[in-house]
Amino acid sequence: MVSAHGGRPVAGARHRQVKLGAYVTFEGRAWQVAAVAGASVRLVDDHGQTASVLASFLFADPAFAVVDSPAAAVPPWGLLESVPERERERALAWQRHIREVETGLPGGPASGGTPRPEYDPARRSMAEREQAKADELARLGWPQVSRATVRRMRARYHASGLLGLIPRRKPSRATGRADERVVTAVLEALRRQRGRSTGTLKGLRELTGQILADTHGPGAVELPAPSTFNRLVRVIADPLEHPGRPARTATTTPVRPYTPTVALRPGELVQVDTTRLDVMAVGEDGKPVRPELTIALDVATRSVVAAVLREEGTKAVDAALLLAEMAVPHPARPGWPGHLRLAHAAVPYDRLLALDDRLEQAAARPVVVPETIVIDRGAIFVSAAFLAACETLGVSVQPTPPRSPAAKGAVERTFGSINTLVAQHIAGYTGSHILERGEAVEDEARFTVAQLQELLDEWITARWQHRPHEGLRHPVLPKKALTPNEMWGALLGASGYVPLPLAGADYLELLPVRFHPITGRGIRINYRTYDHACLNEHRGRSSLTGPGGGWEVHLNPHDVRQIYIRLPDGLLHEVPWIHRDHVHAPMGETAWRHIRAALNRRGDREHHEAALAEAADHVLRRARPLPGHGAPAPAAAGAASPQTADGDAEAEDSPDAVDAPDADGNPADSDELSPPAGRYALYNAFEEAEHW
Repeated sequence: MVSAHGGRPVAGARHRQVKLGAYVTFEGRAWQVAAVAGASVRLVDDHGQTASVLASFLFADPAFAVVDSPAAAVPPWGLLESVPERERERALAWQRHIREVETGLPGGPASGGTPRPEYDPARRSMAEREQAKADELARLGWPQVSRATVRRMRARYHASGLLGLIPRRKPSRATGRADERVVTAVLEALRRQRGRSTGTLKGLRELTGQILADTHGPGAVELPAPSTFNRLVRVIADPLEHPGRPARTATTTPVRPYTPTVALRPGELVQVDTTRLDVMAVGEDGKPVRPELTIALDVATRSVVAAVLREEGTKAVDAALLLAEMAVPHPARPGWPGHLRLAHAAVPYDRLLALDDRLEQAAARPVVVPETIVIDRGAIFVSAAFLAACETLGVSVQPTPPRSPAAKGAVERTFGSINTLVAQHIAGYTGSHILERGEAVEDEARFTVAQLQELLDEWITARWQHRPHEGLRHPVLPKKALTPNEMWGALLGASGYVPLPLAGADYLELLPVRFHPITGRGIRINYRTYDHACLNEHRGRSSLTGPGGGWEVHLNPHDVRQIYIRLPDGLLHEVPWIHRDHVHAPMGETAWRHIRAALNRRGDREHHEAALAEAADHVLRRARPLPGHGAPAPAAAGAASPQTADGDAEAEDSPDAVDAPDADGNPADSDELSPPAGRYALYNAFEEAEHW
């Protein structure tokens, strides 16, 4: 007799013995054991074919099993621990009794000892032993024990092991004894509420009653009491769509397990998002505003590869230019210390410089050409301008699932770090919650958006890129947290660096596109007239390529003093605003709308437009009063703008620099408020490209 032991109880082993007449499964076929000779087993199938195999080879077959016998398995001891102690002890007692009935010994055949006469397998049949055990248990006080009970417990033990001896209870429903029709109506009411403003449990109960009346007729199904109904809703409703939860966190799909985002090379995944900065700044009209911050975070290195601050209403052009900013080296600002340059960073600078000469004057920040950009379906990120820019640069766009903020967890956490590490130290900090806000935060605003932009760029280069990040670990140094710059340098050896040269025409192509006719007066956009001699031969004519005969126009919404039109030669030509010489600083659409609302008088078209231009210049001057009056200092108002005319204008001090008083302690003359000639030069994309 050959035994196939597999870790089951001894009682079950008796039925798993490969003996004469037993049926087994071998190599996917059913066989009957015809003979057992030493270590060999003779098998016969249904067609009369025979096979002789070694017992070890037979048992090693993955498909081997004794027919009508469960396969060997480890009992689920964890479930046994969850059973009440009294029931567990009763199951262990039944196990001893069953072993004694089948083998004659409570501990099994290997326990040693002599069987009691009434349980000796050599003297008593199985039926006699079962009856003897039933009589013994009845004498011990076990209730309702008969021979049929012993036989049934033996069968359960052979089928499920020790767990089969535990009393089986009918599993209770989560909804208790609630009417199934009521449960169905509640689920339908919850489905109708998805995507809508959340109400109360009382309102949900009324809706459930209406559904029951429409489905089964008025009064056919009675609603449970309010307290019972509330408990029922808490049991069957998704926790995220409960009436007590915020509507924006509800989901229509089951919650998926959290999977961390993994990127193995710089630029493989770049997460982009926009939020309000917790700092009050001085707007173009001189009033305090909370600027919007848009950042691009490289997941592999946790580097902030691009950051843009806008006064309000971040536009698609900002997201498009964000792509260009992360793909080209960041210039080191005049006045920055030397250790903020890339030459002093923990990267193979000499090898990189041999590939890209622009890195010689670059700041110590990574240059990443993104492969895939992760967006959150925001309006600016799904706009035609941004998608066209991604297509131009060969970047894939990956939208996140709806209502899944964890899909961009890295960039969301970075926003919190920016507010904690730098925003709270800036004048005008608002706090992360309205309850944390001071009484006069608006009066503390000292910096313009351009000054905050310069301050943020310097902080990212000096602090963020050199700060160890717990999520950055290298296989060679798993216990050491690396900085974003160190991780970038470590991954460069695996991914390499390919420079992306962008010419001035490339920047112009990234600007948003609109189509306008060319009239005898030029091009009219939002009560502004643009005209140039290059339009003479096209006035009054329709474009052959634009929709409705309109001409393709590129406009930077943050500097509306000129536009760029594509003429039949295929090139973009600059067309200035006819009153551009009256405005000495970059002016966006936001300031223009404010001026139009403030200027109520109306004259003829030319006089009115000239008055608007004059008012624009006065507003931009008033936005930069003398320091010490609760307004921003004018020193660095133009330093953070890329449209500076020359190096002298860019060599201003840091954004918190103020004009020093004269020798008598008096403030500087008011004439210094006027921007010097060439301070706010017009944006020239070709000169910007040649700078690199």
